[in-house]
Amino acid sequence: MLEKKVKRGRPRKQVLVGNGVETRFKPTTMKMDNFEFDPQLFVPMQTGTKIDALLSSEGGMMKGTNVAFVGDPGVGKTTVLLDMLANMKANGSKTLFISGEMNQIDMVGMVKRFPKFGDLPILFMGDFIEHDPLVVIKAILSEGFDSVLVDSFAELAVAVTDFHGGTMKNAETKLLNLFEQHNKGGNQEKRNTNFMIIQQVTKGGEFAGSNRFKHMITAMAHIKFQEDNQRAIWFSKNRRGGEMNKLFFSLNQKNHVGWLGTAPLNSEF
Repeated sequence: MLEKKVKRGRPRKQVLVGNGVETRFKPTTMKMDNFEFDPQLFVPMQTGTKIDALLSSEGGMMKGTNVAFVGDPGVGKTTVLLDMLANMKANGSKTLFISGEMNQIDMVGMVKRFPKFGDLPILFMGDFIEHDPLVVIKAILSEGFDSVLVDSFAELAVAVTDFHGGTMKNAETKLLNLFEQHNKGGNQEKRNTNFMIIQQVTKGGEFAGSNRFKHMITAMAHIKFQEDNQRAIWFSKNRRGGEMNKLFFSLNQKNHVGWLGTAPLNSEF
């Protein structure tokens, strides 16, 4: 007896073939030799700092990518990424900060320490709590950006769930579909948007997110305290290459993150 699994969604006409089920939709294959890409897609967005060497083999953040950043509370994830975003903007990239956690008062304190953050375009999601968060995010992203910092992905997913109902997994899928659309230039300016995504970790310090999130991201960066209370960033996954070292940094400088030396990933430091 032939059993068919019924999936939710739009029904498709099906024909039975042998012991399986085949839809009338016929997939097609692709050869990358047949594609033509804008050369600008492979020009890195540089911060002009030591972090560029870790971001990609080209030396900088690559367009159309999704880079997740996870790490310890209070280690400075948002500060580090805002510093990178501000530097990329200063070097000509069109940038956006989507804040799901901080409000304007929080940002005043950060701008006092890092004045260059004051020139960054910011979407404060807390200003739109009566609106559909997906509509708000879609509207701003439609303008087209080179790089967008999301802080944090979990907070955006919670906002989507609160408004639409459903599960966190469904909310994540809706957000990831939107990000993927803009990775491919689905906006007014046809920019292949890079997303720098701050993601939460579990109590055990492990990455918190769906399997699709893990598979979709181009790179995974960790920002953590070391045993001697130094701060360091490194990549455990990076499809765009880049140095696989720990890069130490300090937040004691005025108006910029102080990038220090590097150490091999297997180092005890």
